[in-house]
Formats: sequence, C-alpha cells, structure tokens
Amino acid sequence: IDMFWNSQRTFPCPPHSGGKMDNTGYCSESFNSLQSGTSDEDMVEIAGATLDFSSTDDVPPLDRDYGGSYGAGDGSNGVPKLMDLLDEPVPGVGTYEDFNTIDWVREKSKDRDRHREIATKSKESALALMKSISDAFSGWLLMLLVGLMSGALAGGIDISAHWMTDLKEGVCLNGFWFNHEHCCWNSNETTFQERDKCPNWKSWAELIVGTNEGPFAYIMNYLMYVCWALLFSFLAVSLVRAFAPYACGSGIPEIKTILSGFIIRGYLGKWTLMIKTITLVLAVSSGLSLGKEGPLVHVACCCGNILCHLFTKYRKNEAKRREVLSAAAAVGVSVAFGAPIGGVLFSLEEVSYYFPLKTLWRSFFAALVAAFTLRSINPFGNSRLVLFYVEFHSPWHLLELIPFVLLGIFGGIWGAFFIRANIAWCRRRKTTRLGHYPVLEVLFVTAVTALLAFPNSYTRMSTSELISELFNDCGLLDSSQLCNYANVSVTKSSSDALPDRPAGQDVYTAMWQLSLALVFKMLITVVTFGMKVPSGLFIPSMAVGAIAGRLLGVGMEQLAYYHHDWVIFRGWCSPGADCITPGLYAMVGATACLGGVTRMTVSLVVIMFELTGGLEYIVPLMAATMTSKWVADALGREGIYEAHIRLNGYPFLESKEEFSHKTLAMDVMRPRRSDPPLSVITQDGMSVEEVESLIAETSYSGFPVVVSHESQRLVGFVQRRDLVISIENARQRQEGVVSASRIFFTEYTPPQPPNSPPPLKLRGIMDLSPFTVTDHTAMDIVVDIFRKLGLRQCLVTHNGRLLGIITKKDILKHMAQMANRDPDSILFN
Repeated sequence: IDMFWNSQRTFPCPPHSGGKMDNTGYCSESFNSLQSGTSDEDMVEIAGATLDFSSTDDVPPLDRDYGGSYGAGDGSNGVPKLMDLLDEPVPGVGTYEDFNTIDWVREKSKDRDRHREIATKSKESALALMKSISDAFSGWLLMLLVGLMSGALAGGIDISAHWMTDLKEGVCLNGFWFNHEHCCWNSNETTFQERDKCPNWKSWAELIVGTNEGPFAYIMNYLMYVCWALLFSFLAVSLVRAFAPYACGSGIPEIKTILSGFIIRGYLGKWTLMIKTITLVLAVSSGLSLGKEGPLVHVACCCGNILCHLFTKYRKNEAKRREVLSAAAAVGVSVAFGAPIGGVLFSLEEVSYYFPLKTLWRSFFAALVAAFTLRSINPFGNSRLVLFYVEFHSPWHLLELIPFVLLGIFGGIWGAFFIRANIAWCRRRKTTRLGHYPVLEVLFVTAVTALLAFPNSYTRMSTSELISELFNDCGLLDSSQLCNYANVSVTKSSSDALPDRPAGQDVYTAMWQLSLALVFKMLITVVTFGMKVPSGLFIPSMAVGAIAGRLLGVGMEQLAYYHHDWVIFRGWCSPGADCITPGLYAMVGATACLGGVTRMTVSLVVIMFELTGGLEYIVPLMAATMTSKWVADALGREGIYEAHIRLNGYPFLESKEEFSHKTLAMDVMRPRRSDPPLSVITQDGMSVEEVESLIAETSYSGFPVVVSHESQRLVGFVQRRDLVISIENARQRQEGVVSASRIFFTEYTPPQPPNSPPPLKLRGIMDLSPFTVTDHTAMDIVVDIFRKLGLRQCLVTHNGRLLGIITKKDILKHMAQMANRDPDSILFN
C-alpha cells in the first residue's frame, strides 16, 4: 500500500528519531481528534483506490464504553484524591486506531478475565447462570447466523449472475427474469440435438431484426453482447468507485492481513458488503475473466464482522472477532464451491493466522449451515451444491500419472508466470497514470474481452459453463461438439460409457477453438485480476488448466486409439476399450493451475474432489498438485496472495516463510548507535506537561515505563493512545488537573506537598508484563515469538536494564533488507 496520511494537526510529526513504535498517522494529543478524524486530508491509497477516511462509519471502532480495571488512590496522608478510573471506564481506552495492529496477548487476557468473572458470578444466582449459558452459546448462534446469511447471499449471487450472463444473448418471452435454461425447461418443442433452443427464448437479433440467420443477425447479436458487457462493467466499477472502494479486487490478501491482527476500518463494513454483492454479480455477468470465489470469502467475512456487533463478547474483543472471521472465510469457500470440508481446510491452510481447535469446530458448523442453506436455495437447478459435478465411468491407470505430472509441471510454470506478469502489471498501474483512470481501464479491458470472446463459442460462454463442459465425460446422450466423434458401431453396455473412438471434424474444430481460448484466457486474466471491480482468481485459473488438460486428454485418447499396440498402452488399453477419460485430464489440469497460482495443497485437493464428486481420483489430483507446487516454488517462492500482500505493503508476517539469517535482537532493535537515546516515561517523576510534550514531539505508538532515567530498569509499557485519552479524560472530568499535575504509574502514591495540584494515577493503563528478550536473542526466535503470539512490540534488555525496542515493523523491514527489497515499502500504523 502506498500510504499518504496527514496526521491530525495539533502537533507536527517529526521524522523518526528513536526506538519506539512508529505511528505516523497519530500525532495529536487531542482526544476529540482521536475519536472523530475530521480532517478532509486523511487519505490512504489501498489496493490502488484512494479512500477518504473523513467518515468511517462503515464499521465504527470498538465501543467507547470499553475499559479495563484501573487502580485509584484513597486520598489519605493529606494527598488530594487521585483520578479514579474505576468508577467509570475511560472511553476509548483499550481500542485501536485505524491501520494499527492489535495486541493479541492483551486481547486474550481481557477475554480470560471476562470469562472468569462470568464463571464466578454464575454461582451466585440463577439469572447469572443463565447469562453464563447464554454467553457460552453465543458463539454457536453467531456461527449459525453467519452460515445462513452467507448461504443466502451466495445463492442470490449465483442466480442473478446466471440470469444476467444469459441476458447478453437474449431474453425469455415467458418472463424476463428467467435465464436461458429455466426458460426452456417446460417447452415441448425443444429437441435433443438443439436442447438450448426453444420458442420462448429469443436472441436479440430475433427480437430486433426478426431472424437469427445471416450476417446481419450475427452482427446484431455481437453488438448487443458487447454493449451489455460494457454496461455491466461500467455499473460495477462506478458503484465501487462511488460508494465502497474497498469492494474491489479479490479481498483475500486484505483478509489474511486483517486476520493477522491489522485493522482496516470499513473493509468488512455494511457498505462494502452491499456494494461487493451487487458489483460481483455485474462483474461476473460482464464476461470478464474473473470468478466469484475469492470475493465470496470477502462477502462472508463482512457478514461475520457485521453480525459480531450483535454479541458483546465479540464486539468488544478484536481477537475474538478474528476467530469468527476465520470461520467466515471457511464459509465463503463452502458457498463458493459447495465444498464445506475444503472450506475449513482452506481457512486453516491459507487464510487464518490463529486457528485454535474451538475455531475449527465452529468453522465446520458454520460451513455446514452455509452449505445446507445453499442447497435449499438450489441455485444451479440440479439438486446439487456444485455446478461441476462429474461422473467418470472408467478408472485411471498407473501409467497415466506421467501425463498428470506433465500437467502439474504446466500448472507450476503457468502459476509462476501469471504471478510475475500480474504483479508487474499491477505495479505499473500503481506507479503510472494508468491507475488514475480505473473506469476507463475496466471499460477498455471489457471491450477487448467481449470483442475477442464472442466469435469463439468456448470463450463466449461463462467461465463456469466452460469448465463444466471441459470436465464432462462424453456419453451416449451428449450432443456437445467435444463429444462428436466419428461414428463407430458400438454395443451399448450397461453403463453410459463409450469406448475410445477416432475424433471427428467437430472435435478437431473444438481443439483449435480451445487452443485459441487457452492463449486468450492466459493473457487476459493477467490484466483483469486487480482491476477496480470484484475479481476472483479461482475460476479463471481453473479454466486455463481445464483447457490444457482437455487438449492433452483428447491427444492421449487419440494416441491410445491409433497406437494401442505401443508399450505404454499394451496390457491395459485394448482396442475398443474405454481407457482414457479426457474429462479427468481437464480436472487434473484445473487443479494443477490453481495450485500453481495459489500454492494450496491439501485444501485444494479436498475442494476439487468435493467440487466434482471424483473421490476415486484423489491420487492423480495429489500428484498434479504437489508437482505444481514444487515447480512453482522453484521459479518463485510466493503465491499470488502473498505477492499482492507484499506489493501493497501490508504488515504481514508470513508463517510459511523461513527466517534463515544469523542476526541477533541487538542488530534489529532501536535506537541504533547513531540514533538519539530511547525516549521513556518514568514511573513517578513526570508531570502532565512533560508527558504531553513527549507525545507532541514524537510519533510513536507506545512508551516504555522505567523506574528512573538513571537506572533504566523496566516497569512496564504504556500505549500512546491510552495515555492521550486518559489525560484528556482527566482534564475534562476532574477539576484541578493542570499541566503541573504529576503522573504516577506506581502502586502507591508518595506524599505530595499540601498545595500541589491533584496527581493522576495511570497504573491501570500500563502493561505490567511486556514481553522482553535479551540483546543476544537470535532473531529467528524473535520472529517466531512475534508470529505465534501476535506481538506488537518486544522490549530488549541487558542485565535487567532497558536497551531498546523491536516492533513488528522493524522485523518486516529487517526481513525485506535481508531479501534485498525496499524496507520502506511496508505500510504500518
């Protein structure tokens, strides 16, 4: 992300000069400015879309009534009564500013304290016991609601996209709301050979010109196809640009970053959900080379985030909310593919940062509810969850693993090529004037796609229909061009399978058309993914692999027919036998290409056999997936989502990446030798004015608290946001608090002079157990600590004395330097 953040203008933000956490977007000591953010200049560019954060009511920050337990003095020994933060929790304390990371350890500790309090009270009365049971059941109820809402939205998206895709080619006279298939269901005049033609369905040429034959009718249909595609894409990009810029793209890179603890206000809000749902239908219907699967994960996570606000336990705890979002990601894949088990594994393997066993159970339950809801809606009209259900009649042979591995190699090469080409194109979009005209870019790509796609029947149809056609196993009742083999006298067996036959003219024509479609899909997908419309990558990647697999499958089939006496076919492929299944090759190719792009393994294989019902073909799928991953990893270590995370500069610590450099904590911590000394707060020696000056002169997210400047012995760590809010709140709520008032972080307040102003006791907002490492701790251990505990910062000590601090940003910058990348490209705070 390129971030241009003008801080609230109470104090200027000096350049980085010390060893505390950077917080370049948070330099004001005003509590009001912290809450409202009214500056019209607060802008950030995310995924190429410039956003205005002057109003961020999409998802408001955590409730302002959230506070912790704070200590208070008793006013004895003639000391004026201290500010008591226990009576009324300070609004805003314990929450996070936009584009900050959460403190996982603090959030988990808060939830444990809340749970202990509920468990203790449950023994006191029946009402408290009922509240305890309600609190325990709330997680399951939330999962039920997320599954129902996501399943209903996915069903609506599927039905709407199918109808609008057919609208580009014609309209139903019985009712314009019927798509082509539904329009012809009840027609008695539909023939088997022309099952897609019926009197009730009229093409645009028939409606406008009166006939569907001849060049003029073809041109009219061509023109209407392009016009509808341009209209749909224009509406999609305009709605995204005007109402919800976060609704563009896939959403999975951002969701991975959010699940790691980063906060992007509004990314999972109600406006984003509404606009993404509408524009996803428009984008898919426009015929662009994109899918709805990645965006459906984003839609499901929006549902989860919005429904979290109905339950206090999740509304007030960012870590608990991310457990719900992990389950919602599983729901998204479940409704996208009709693969509930694969969705849970996808969330575990690819998306989630923290996935405890309880989240696994709830993800499974939510995916089950979502799949049941989608099945009840029956969007595909086939009484199944999936569009790609296949029934292959012949088993695969061991020697076929060779072409399956070849498809895996192709998938790995294609995945590495696509990632490099797409990242290069997206970087060009971000760094040139091309990115200033997102509407024109979308319209231009749509026009090129529609103009090139219409003449070829395999690119004219929707990508989902294309994949379904390629997966299909030719039987006696198939009238597809791909199944129009030369007539050979065969005896119909008990099954619907056909033996291998010589390809007819239609099959050769289909092969040429598929070869052109393969080149077209490979090139157009590179420039389509990342545009300012919702765009998924699963279906286009599967289409590329399915085309390549079908081409190879037909080639193997013809080779076996004409050369069945070769050594590789002898013994298992006799003349007239049904030994090669081209549809299986298409399925393996689709898996290989999707694996090469995303680098998924276990979850991908499970998704594919759930998607197709081909349970006995797990071994070919596994062989192709592993080959694809090995080849792609040899050409480039990152999958497409990790590459986009790095391109956008998200602060994401990749758990799959190994840290192999021999550096120590002292090499990464700040301050460095040339930097000014570490700025700290003493536990009992600073006034309000001195603390406010420190806040105004620095731009860090927190400050270590030490016994004194001389000893530098560590006491704790206080967040800048909590400090600012507490001081501002004290000035508003307690008379007598002035700039000369002393601030104490000690447990007991020392005696004060009789005429001194009331002091502030802020021990309650201090973290008394900050994580520390010694200066000689190996960095690979420090990186593991940050990954597994989700830390924001870690303090470095030597013999008990504070030396410096390591933040998540420092680690990311250090890792970028070790990999010879630009360390300043990372957005943080």
